[in-house]
Amino acid sequence: MADKTVLLVDDDADVRDSLRALLESAGFAVKDFESGRKLLADPALVDAGCLIADIRMPDMDGLALQEELAARKIGLPVIIITGHGDVPLAVRAMKAGAVDFIEKPFDDELLLATCLGRAKPEPGIPCPGSGGAHCPADRPRATGARAARRRPLEQAHRL
Repeated sequence: MADKTVLLVDDDADVRDSLRALLESAGFAVKDFESGRKLLADPALVDAGCLIADIRMPDMDGLALQEELAARKIGLPVIIITGHGDVPLAVRAMKAGAVDFIEKPFDDELLLATCLGRAKPEPGIPCPGSGGAHCPADRPRATGARAARRRPLEQAHRL
């Protein structure tokens, strides 16, 4: 079992299934939820490695979920994913404490590298982007930074 669970919140069941398969294939333990409210009611929240949350969801969007976590003083690293990203939205997410803001469709390796920096996959599973090498317990925390993703964030920091 992985050291920490990746929590996944997206109202689209197909997206949840796809992301779960991707993360589990890289050795991560995953628990998914269809809404932020369901996540907040779950005890898994306490022992998680990171949270991947979509922005646009009914009932409670990803930013409202992020704000609620902060209000409850839950220091969970949040990775925001969205198919509707723009610079002001990225700025708002990052100012609220998101560790990353990734637009859909995203590169699988980018998302896995970002998660690797927050939660450890099971030992013996090849690390994302490692060419098949296994993940040592002391592997440096990756951030997944790439030029394609940095451009909107650099613009956001200039605002």
